[in-house]
Amino acid sequence: MMLGAVIGDIAGSRFEFDNYRHIDFDIFSPDSDFTDDTICTVAIADWVLQGCNDNLASILQGWCRTYPCPKGAYGGRFSQWIEWKEPEPYNSWGNGSAMRVSAVGWAFATLEETLHFAEQSAIVTHNHPEGIKGAQAVAAAIFWARTGIVKAQIKKTLHGNSATT
Repeated sequence: MMLGAVIGDIAGSRFEFDNYRHIDFDIFSPDSDFTDDTICTVAIADWVLQGCNDNLASILQGWCRTYPCPKGAYGGRFSQWIEWKEPEPYNSWGNGSAMRVSAVGWAFATLEETLHFAEQSAIVTHNHPEGIKGAQAVAAAIFWARTGIVKAQIKKTLHGNSATT
C-alpha cells in the first residue's frame, strides 16, 4: 500500500503544477521527488499503526515539521496549521484529506470502520463536508479494491455517491 502511494507521488511530482495528460513519460526523472502528499500519507499510516488514537494532529505536525520543505510545498493554511501550538481544524474543503488517507483504506475490516476512520483522518484539518467526503471516497475505493470489488463497480458506486452519504 505505502509503496504504491509513494511511487505514485514521486512519479507525478514533476507534474504537480502542470496539467500534463499524456502517458508517454518515464516513471522517474531527475526532477522526481516525494511531496507533501507522501509525508502526510506516512503520518496517517503512523497514526493507524498507533491505533488511531486522539493524537493525529501531533503525529501529522511531527512528520511535517521533520520534513518542512517537500517538493511542491505545503498549502498556505496547512503550513500555518503545522506550526500552531494548539491545532484546530480550519474548515478546508481541499484535496489534502483525500491525498493522505490511503492507509485507512487498507487497515480496516469493514466499510463502516473505513469510513469512520477516514472521517477522523480528515477532520483534524479538513472538517468541511467536502473535505470529509473526499477522504471517505478515496478510502472506500481502496477498501473495495482490496476486497475484490471490480473497478467498474467502484466507479459506479462512487459516482452514485452511496459510499459516503
